[in-house]
Amino acid sequence: MVIEGARSWLAAEPRLALRSTGADLETLLADEQSPVDVILLDLRSGGRLVIDKVAELSRAGRRVVVYSEDTSPDTAMSLLEAGAIAFLGTHEPREHFVQALIAAASDQPYVPPVLAGAIVADQSADRPVLSPKEREALLLWFQSMSKASVARRMGISEHTVKQYIDRARIKYTRTGRPAATKAALLARAIEDGLVHSDEIGPHARHSEPIEQSGYGESA
Repeated sequence: MVIEGARSWLAAEPRLALRSTGADLETLLADEQSPVDVILLDLRSGGRLVIDKVAELSRAGRRVVVYSEDTSPDTAMSLLEAGAIAFLGTHEPREHFVQALIAAASDQPYVPPVLAGAIVADQSADRPVLSPKEREALLLWFQSMSKASVARRMGISEHTVKQYIDRARIKYTRTGRPAATKAALLARAIEDGLVHSDEIGPHARHSEPIEQSGYGESA
Protein backbone atom coordinates (compact mmCIF):
# COMPACT_ATOMS: atom_id res chain seq x y z
CA MET A 1 0.00 0.00 0.00
CA VAL A 2 2.84 2.40 0.84
CA ILE A 3 4.66 1.60 -2.41
CA GLU A 4 1.53 2.03 -4.54
CA GLY A 5 0.69 5.31 -2.83
CA ALA A 6 4.21 6.65 -3.42
CA ARG A 7 4.11 5.45 -7.03
CA SER A 8 0.84 7.32 -7.62
CA TRP A 9 2.17 10.60 -6.18
CA LEU A 10 5.42 10.36 -8.14
CA ALA A 11 3.65 9.60 -11.42
CA ALA A 12 1.95 13.00 -11.23
CA GLU A 13 5.21 14.92 -10.71
CA PRO A 14 7.21 15.60 -13.91
CA ARG A 15 10.34 16.64 -11.98
CA LEU A 16 10.72 13.16 -10.50
CA ALA A 17 11.20 9.78 -12.15
CA LEU A 18 10.68 6.52 -10.29
CA ARG A 19 13.50 4.10 -11.12
CA SER A 20 12.58 1.04 -9.10
CA THR A 21 10.57 -0.14 -6.11
CA GLY A 22 10.69 -3.08 -3.77
CA ALA A 23 9.63 -4.32 -0.36
CA ASP A 24 13.17 -5.45 0.52
CA LEU A 25 16.00 -2.90 0.52
CA GLU A 26 18.83 -5.30 -0.33
CA THR A 27 16.94 -6.75 -3.28
CA LEU A 28 15.97 -3.30 -4.50
CA LEU A 29 19.55 -2.00 -4.45
CA ALA A 30 20.91 -5.14 -6.08
CA ASP A 31 18.39 -4.89 -8.92
CA GLU A 32 18.95 -1.23 -9.77
CA GLN A 33 19.15 -0.76 -13.51
CA SER A 34 20.32 2.85 -13.38
CA PRO A 35 21.80 5.27 -10.82
CA VAL A 36 19.33 6.93 -8.45
CA ASP A 37 19.56 10.36 -6.86
CA VAL A 38 17.42 9.63 -3.79
CA ILE A 39 16.25 6.58 -1.87
CA LEU A 40 12.82 6.93 -0.27
CA LEU A 41 13.04 4.49 2.61
CA ASP A 42 10.05 3.18 4.51
CA LEU A 43 11.32 2.88 8.06
CA ARG A 44 9.58 -0.50 8.38
CA SER A 45 10.99 -1.96 5.19
CA GLY A 46 10.57 -5.71 4.79
CA GLY A 47 8.47 -5.89 7.95
CA ARG A 48 11.21 -4.66 10.33
CA LEU A 49 12.63 -1.35 11.44
CA VAL A 50 15.67 -0.45 9.35
CA ILE A 51 17.10 2.47 11.33
CA ASP A 52 20.56 0.90 11.08
CA LYS A 53 20.33 0.99 7.28
CA VAL A 54 20.07 4.79 7.23
CA ALA A 55 23.57 5.25 8.63
CA GLU A 56 24.91 2.52 6.37
CA LEU A 57 23.41 4.10 3.25
CA SER A 58 24.58 7.56 4.30
CA ARG A 59 28.16 6.36 4.76
CA ALA A 60 27.94 4.86 1.27
CA GLY A 61 27.09 8.32 -0.11
CA ARG A 62 23.38 7.67 -0.64
CA ARG A 63 20.79 10.41 -0.19
CA VAL A 64 18.05 8.96 2.02
CA VAL A 65 14.60 10.37 2.74
CA VAL A 66 12.88 8.38 5.48
CA TYR A 67 9.12 7.82 5.28
CA SER A 68 7.56 6.58 8.52
CA GLU A 69 4.36 6.16 10.48
CA ASP A 70 6.44 6.57 13.65
CA THR A 71 6.77 10.35 13.88
CA SER A 72 8.02 10.70 17.43
CA PRO A 73 10.62 13.47 17.91
CA ASP A 74 13.20 10.96 19.15
CA THR A 75 12.81 8.84 16.02
CA ALA A 76 12.96 11.79 13.65
CA MET A 77 16.02 13.36 15.26
CA SER A 78 17.90 10.06 15.57
CA LEU A 79 17.40 9.44 11.85
CA LEU A 80 18.73 12.90 10.98
CA GLU A 81 21.74 12.22 13.18
CA ALA A 82 22.21 8.94 11.30
CA GLY A 83 22.45 10.86 8.04
CA ALA A 84 18.93 11.04 6.58
CA ILE A 85 18.46 14.09 4.36
CA ALA A 86 14.81 14.48 5.40
CA PHE A 87 12.11 12.78 7.46
CA LEU A 88 8.46 12.47 6.38
CA GLY A 89 5.42 11.18 8.21
CA THR A 90 3.13 8.88 6.25
CA HIS A 91 0.21 11.21 7.02
CA GLU A 92 1.84 14.25 5.39
CA PRO A 93 0.37 15.51 2.11
CA ARG A 94 1.81 15.06 -1.36
CA GLU A 95 3.24 18.61 -1.42
CA HIS A 96 5.77 17.84 1.30
CA PHE A 97 6.45 14.36 -0.06
CA VAL A 98 7.46 15.79 -3.45
CA GLN A 99 9.39 18.79 -2.13
CA ALA A 100 11.42 16.66 0.26
CA LEU A 101 12.54 14.39 -2.58
CA ILE A 102 13.38 17.30 -4.90
CA ALA A 103 15.38 19.03 -2.16
CA ALA A 104 17.24 15.82 -1.31
CA ALA A 105 18.23 15.33 -4.95
CA SER A 106 19.95 18.73 -4.78
CA ASP A 107 21.63 17.99 -1.43
CA GLN A 108 19.43 20.55 0.30
CA PRO A 109 17.73 20.00 3.68
CA TYR A 110 13.94 20.18 3.78
CA VAL A 111 11.82 20.54 6.91
CA PRO A 112 8.24 19.25 6.50
CA PRO A 113 5.73 19.81 9.33
CA VAL A 114 6.40 16.60 11.23
CA LEU A 115 10.13 17.30 11.29
CA ALA A 116 9.52 20.91 12.28
CA GLY A 117 7.52 19.61 15.24
CA ALA A 118 10.35 17.28 16.19
CA ILE A 119 12.82 20.16 16.05
CA VAL A 120 10.61 22.29 18.31
CA ALA A 121 10.27 19.40 20.76
CA ASP A 122 14.00 18.68 20.77
CA GLN A 123 15.63 19.66 24.04
CA SER A 124 19.17 19.91 22.69
CA ALA A 125 21.39 22.79 23.78
CA ASP A 126 21.48 25.91 21.62
CA ARG A 127 25.03 25.14 20.56
CA PRO A 128 25.04 22.21 18.09
CA VAL A 129 27.47 19.35 18.48
CA LEU A 130 29.40 18.61 15.29
CA SER A 131 31.24 15.38 14.64
CA PRO A 132 35.00 15.63 14.02
CA LYS A 133 34.46 14.95 10.30
CA GLU A 134 31.72 17.60 10.04
CA ARG A 135 33.97 20.18 11.70
CA GLU A 136 36.93 19.24 9.50
CA ALA A 137 34.83 19.56 6.33
CA LEU A 138 33.47 22.94 7.45
CA LEU A 139 36.91 24.24 8.38
CA LEU A 140 38.45 23.27 5.03
CA TRP A 141 35.44 24.70 3.18
CA PHE A 142 35.73 27.96 5.11
CA GLN A 143 39.40 28.13 4.12
CA SER A 144 38.24 29.09 0.61
CA MET A 145 38.41 25.51 -0.65
CA SER A 146 35.81 24.24 -3.09
CA LYS A 147 33.83 21.20 -2.01
CA ALA A 148 35.75 19.18 -4.61
CA SER A 149 39.03 20.32 -3.04
CA VAL A 150 37.77 19.44 0.43
CA ALA A 151 36.82 15.99 -0.84
CA ARG A 152 40.31 15.40 -2.23
CA ARG A 153 41.94 16.68 0.97
CA MET A 154 39.79 14.40 3.16
CA GLY A 155 39.91 11.42 0.81
CA ILE A 156 36.12 11.22 0.51
CA SER A 157 33.51 11.93 -2.17
CA GLU A 158 32.27 15.43 -2.90
CA HIS A 159 28.76 14.21 -2.08
CA THR A 160 29.92 13.20 1.40
CA VAL A 161 31.41 16.67 1.90
CA LYS A 162 28.03 18.16 0.97
CA GLN A 163 26.36 15.84 3.45
CA TYR A 164 28.65 16.98 6.26
CA ILE A 165 27.90 20.64 5.49
CA ASP A 166 24.16 20.03 5.19
CA ARG A 167 24.13 18.15 8.48
CA ALA A 168 25.77 21.14 10.17
CA ARG A 169 23.05 23.38 8.70
CA ILE A 170 20.33 21.00 9.87
CA LYS A 171 21.78 21.00 13.37
CA TYR A 172 21.72 24.79 13.42
CA THR A 173 18.13 24.77 12.15
CA ARG A 174 17.28 22.47 15.04
CA THR A 175 18.57 25.05 17.51
CA GLY A 176 16.48 27.82 15.95
CA ARG A 177 19.55 29.48 14.45
CA PRO A 178 19.41 28.70 10.71
CA ALA A 179 22.48 29.30 8.56
CA ALA A 180 21.44 29.11 4.93
CA THR A 181 24.59 30.62 3.38
CA LYS A 182 28.29 29.94 3.71
CA ALA A 183 28.80 33.32 5.35
CA ALA A 184 26.03 32.73 7.89
CA LEU A 185 27.34 29.27 8.69
CA LEU A 186 30.84 30.66 9.21
CA ALA A 187 29.44 33.32 11.55
CA ARG A 188 27.58 30.70 13.59
CA ALA A 189 30.60 28.42 13.81
CA ILE A 190 32.86 31.24 15.01
CA GLU A 191 30.23 32.44 17.51
CA ASP A 192 30.04 28.97 19.03
CA GLY A 193 33.76 28.33 19.09
CA LEU A 194 33.45 25.43 16.65
CA VAL A 195 35.88 27.22 14.35
CA HIS A 196 38.44 29.86 15.39
CA SER A 197 39.08 32.89 13.19
CA ASP A 198 42.82 32.23 13.13
CA GLU A 199 42.12 28.83 11.56
CA ILE A 200 40.38 30.37 8.57
CA GLY A 201 43.16 32.50 7.10
CA PRO A 202 43.07 36.10 5.84
CA HIS A 203 41.66 35.29 2.37
CA ALA A 204 38.50 33.65 3.69
CA ARG A 205 37.97 36.24 6.40
CA HIS A 206 38.13 39.13 3.98
CA SER A 207 36.35 37.54 1.02
CA GLU A 208 33.33 36.31 2.98
CA PRO A 209 31.67 39.19 4.95
CA ILE A 210 30.05 37.23 7.76
CA GLU A 211 27.97 40.17 8.92
CA GLN A 212 25.87 40.01 5.75
CA SER A 213 24.36 36.54 5.62
CA GLY A 214 22.73 37.26 2.27
CA TYR A 215 26.13 36.98 0.60
CA GLY A 216 28.29 33.96 0.05
CA GLU A 217 27.71 30.48 -1.28
CA SER A 218 24.28 28.97 -0.73
CA ALA A 219 25.05 25.46 -1.90
